[in-house]
Amino acid sequence: MTTKPTLLLALAFAATASLQAADYPQWGGGNTRNMVSDEKGLPIDFDPGKKYGPKAAPKIAGRLRPNAEEANKQPGAEDIDMSTTKNCLWVAKLGSQTYGTPVIANGQVYVGTNNESPRDDKHTGDRGIVMVFDEYTGQFKWQLVSPKMGTGKVNDWEYLGICASPTIVGDKAYVPGNRCQIICMDVKGLSDGNQGMQEENTFMAPLDKDGKNTAPIAPGKSDADILWVYDMYKELGVFQHNATAGFPLVVDGKVFVPTCNGVDWTHTNIPAPNSPSFIMLDAETGTLLGEQDSIASQRVLHCSWSSPNYLELGGKKQIIFAAGDGWVYSMAPETKKNAEDLDILAEHWRYDANPPEYRKNSAGEPIKYVEYDGPSEIIATPTIADGLIYVPIGQDPEHGEGVGMLSCIDPKATGDISGKAVWTFKGIERSISTPAVKDGLVYAADYTGRLFCLDAKTGKEYWKFDTKGHIWASPLVADGKVWIGNEEGELFILAEGKELKELKTIEFPSPLLSSVVAANGAVYITTHTHLYCFKEGAKTPETK
Repeated sequence: MTTKPTLLLALAFAATASLQAADYPQWGGGNTRNMVSDEKGLPIDFDPGKKYGPKAAPKIAGRLRPNAEEANKQPGAEDIDMSTTKNCLWVAKLGSQTYGTPVIANGQVYVGTNNESPRDDKHTGDRGIVMVFDEYTGQFKWQLVSPKMGTGKVNDWEYLGICASPTIVGDKAYVPGNRCQIICMDVKGLSDGNQGMQEENTFMAPLDKDGKNTAPIAPGKSDADILWVYDMYKELGVFQHNATAGFPLVVDGKVFVPTCNGVDWTHTNIPAPNSPSFIMLDAETGTLLGEQDSIASQRVLHCSWSSPNYLELGGKKQIIFAAGDGWVYSMAPETKKNAEDLDILAEHWRYDANPPEYRKNSAGEPIKYVEYDGPSEIIATPTIADGLIYVPIGQDPEHGEGVGMLSCIDPKATGDISGKAVWTFKGIERSISTPAVKDGLVYAADYTGRLFCLDAKTGKEYWKFDTKGHIWASPLVADGKVWIGNEEGELFILAEGKELKELKTIEFPSPLLSSVVAANGAVYITTHTHLYCFKEGAKTPETK
């Protein structure tokens, strides 16, 4: 029998745990995109297990691999021997390339991937996919299926899939699809009926060789319930480069997203210089409410893939957007008409995140883009912390390594504040990683593979850790530790603080290009092909 004091103590512990645990409903966890979590008790002694060999793979219904329907009934592992894992609650099979960092909200986990391990036999071939799983069991629930754009890989690169994961607000999920579209979905899928848009059957139908839709595909119980779609290619003439990316920001009933307008296959021509690089939509209807002026598109270096964030300072609301021209823009969530009667987002300030010597050589001549010592766009998301903004520059990993810079910006300024940063740090090379800031320290990684710890107020370097593998992911600070993965499939867990301490290195079977996420007492780690959920004390399910 439980005594009253024991019961009260148990309730107190439960209340404490609930205060520490939280969902992770969008990229970065919140609107500041600062990847710092209050989660406690996270495991560091865990093992992703081993894949089955071809002879050891379990038979299901007489086959070495289950069909789509049977695979969906599994707790996720499919080709992972769960008996070899440790502190692993579940594993879910994804596609062959996964770039979307998972988000967790209201008992569901969402992640963008491709369709190389189809969940439904009626959807085969190259597709953009968002998969949705049960947070506690890893059971597959439903998915968004988006066929290719049909205009070639310069716009929709083969097998990239959907490169982001949704932003969850209430009962809606907002995500950029793979074909220059912003898509709003019902978080329940079709389980509660078909709400909003009724044309999912044509949306899911791929194009034929002439660019026309093939026969409609009737939606099933595991398909997404799409509420609305805003097509930036058709409505705004956007020429997206390679992929649609950028995690949506939703503030006050408005959705803010980059359009991914960029260069063509030559990397020198801008097909749509007058199309916007950034837009504002109505969160309920998908109606276009406003756009950035075309300056970022007119001077775009490659593409605008960075995710926006938000702060309110002195009563002034600021939408922060880091663009493909290498500049950071602060805009109000309100518009004014321009000479063409377009609704243009009002600008507070702008900042060139490239120093002059990256733009031009000593003779005053422009330095060619992609050169090691040349200018870069911004792919990382700026981080807002303690009233300041931290942003690195970088390029598509295909362009290799090169000079970089991390800037600390004071957002209280107005106008062109280029050259007026609080501090800059040039010890970092090109980066596509979003910094994390906690207790006066900035943790920032570069593509070369190094993680830096800097003073948040001065930019002073405290330590540098070389992972010896390219880094795409962003660092997470959680439970007194800094978590970062690299392209070699190695997860590094370091102690947070001014002193460098490596605590653990865990090897995964494929690249770690997405960031580590902590939510509700669990750690989520995404490889190219699998999504893992680790939790202290998790009982490994028996493999059948």
